Amino acid sequence: MRFQFQNPFHMLTSFGAGWSVARGAISLTVTALAISACGGGGTTSDQPNGAIAAASASGIRPLPDNFTSRKAVAYSPYRTANRDTETVTDALVKQDLDLLVQAGIGAIRIFDSSEKVAFRTLRLIRAHKMDIKVMQGIYLNSYEYEENATKRAAVLAFNEDEMARGVALANSYPDIISAVSVGNETMVSWSIVAISSPTMASYIKRVRDQIQQPVTTDDNWAFYAGQGRNAAEQANDVLRQIDFAAVHTYSHEDAFYSNPADTDLNPDWDWQQLAVTDLTKRAAAMMDAAIGKTKKDYASVRSFLDKSGRAALPIVIGETGWKAADPSGSGRYKFLASPVNQLMYYRRLLDWVAETRNSGGPKGVFYFEAFDEPWKSSDDKWGLFNVQRQARCSAQYLKPTATWVKESGTCDEATAVYFKPPTLNAAITQSTYVIHNETTTGWPSGLRADAYETGTFALDYPAKGDSAPSDQAATIAASSYLALRNFTPKDYGWGVLWQSAGTPPVTANLSAFAGGSIRFSIKTAYAGSLRIGISSDTELGNPVEANVIVGAGKYGYCTAATASAATWCDVNIPLSAFTAANPKLDLRYVLTRFSVADIYSETGNTARTGMPTIALDNIYWQK
Repeated sequence: MRFQFQNPFHMLTSFGAGWSVARGAISLTVTALAISACGGGGTTSDQPNGAIAAASASGIRPLPDNFTSRKAVAYSPYRTANRDTETVTDALVKQDLDLLVQAGIGAIRIFDSSEKVAFRTLRLIRAHKMDIKVMQGIYLNSYEYEENATKRAAVLAFNEDEMARGVALANSYPDIISAVSVGNETMVSWSIVAISSPTMASYIKRVRDQIQQPVTTDDNWAFYAGQGRNAAEQANDVLRQIDFAAVHTYSHEDAFYSNPADTDLNPDWDWQQLAVTDLTKRAAAMMDAAIGKTKKDYASVRSFLDKSGRAALPIVIGETGWKAADPSGSGRYKFLASPVNQLMYYRRLLDWVAETRNSGGPKGVFYFEAFDEPWKSSDDKWGLFNVQRQARCSAQYLKPTATWVKESGTCDEATAVYFKPPTLNAAITQSTYVIHNETTTGWPSGLRADAYETGTFALDYPAKGDSAPSDQAATIAASSYLALRNFTPKDYGWGVLWQSAGTPPVTANLSAFAGGSIRFSIKTAYAGSLRIGISSDTELGNPVEANVIVGAGKYGYCTAATASAATWCDVNIPLSAFTAANPKLDLRYVLTRFSVADIYSETGNTARTGMPTIALDNIYWQK
């Protein structure tokens, strides 16, 4: 879950040493490592295939005590916004490992078997005689659902090469690598690197047959609780090949996701804790409920494994964590994420595992994660240390006596965040809510214009010398408009939005406009549709957005074949179109008042440069 890739082929540049990918051209520049048969063989069950047969524990390889008893974290060394082009050095990785040892961390999980990360990290651990054990990852990509034969062959080759590297590492570093994990979140229903259970089982078995360490596959708790793509397949194909279950559980994320149809296995948890009216106790109540959700996820997995005849199969928490800050840009985690809340979750987690390790609880836990990774963008800020390697409250808790370079801020639990319903401001009573016209000298009070990402275009405001006919005013000597020029879009597109400049953002109560419309004038030769949007907070404190695609002739939108032929046209979109696009939109708590964008996956446009200017004018809400 913690990898956010929309294109699985992106992974080839990230994990495959020597791989290079350039839109349709994939080349392998590394000699594949030979797989040496140094391991055991067989399976962890001596039962034949069939409908969830009872498993024998006779074949399970035990987890070493010096592995499960240690404090453990997931580790990646990346420090920049683009890990594919980032240079990872021995000195930087050594600095990271020293910090982890200083914090009392004795085991790490590495996600892949790349030369860039895995080879380097293991070599440094051995060279410096560091007391760190490793759960080595073998990252596998999805190919079975790829129709392009060239890409399919490339992914198959990558998987073979990655397994070869992983096996070589396990056999070269048996004193350091205590366990091996084949694949990451490939079996859960929402996987972005989906691999069928027979194929996954064959991958696991091939790796396990050639190494001596216990083997697993890391996946979301729902898979291990029988909610994968096929529960019977899981038991027969995958579970019989592993020595322990590596389970991912994120109550932090599941605050926003639940499956009402499976309340026994996937219950929602009460992160808001509105029943706790003493606000000095609500944060603690939320964090108690959060660890309660983690325990319940674990119990669901344990129950399913036991009922499947795998009571002897141990469980390790392969990933869990809590964000120390909200990088979403939308305020999505404003009631959840802070260094203090992270500390509160981490302390509860460590206490639970320590208390139950030998009495039915997980044998160990790999906390996600050691350090922040900016390349994750809106999914960053999970680290015990920030990207500057400053110790957050959780790291300080592990070793209070260490001479840390500490992240600024307090670790007092009184500063923890907790849910507070959004402030309902007075409804705007005037008939129009203006974002720009000839009579304005700036955005409405408290608003600002923000690009989706900097550098995607230049916003010229106010541009002079033109204006929409519907916005002419005799008292204005110099007509003006907004201009989007000099486009250098990202690979997904571009966009600009008008939103609150406040922190936290101030909402506008535009509920009186529910029966009205959003109107604006536009003049452009820009080819293709555009996306117009708004967003709002909700009573749950979970911001939502609603977008409407406007193409030629729709809602009055027009575009010219050439710039010289472009004329102004007036666009009128009923508010009902936005609420239909997202019924969760709440006009009492409007955040983004207006946005215009081209997100290629939604408009159907193709990426391009040298685009014509888009002129905007007379932007307002009308009752």
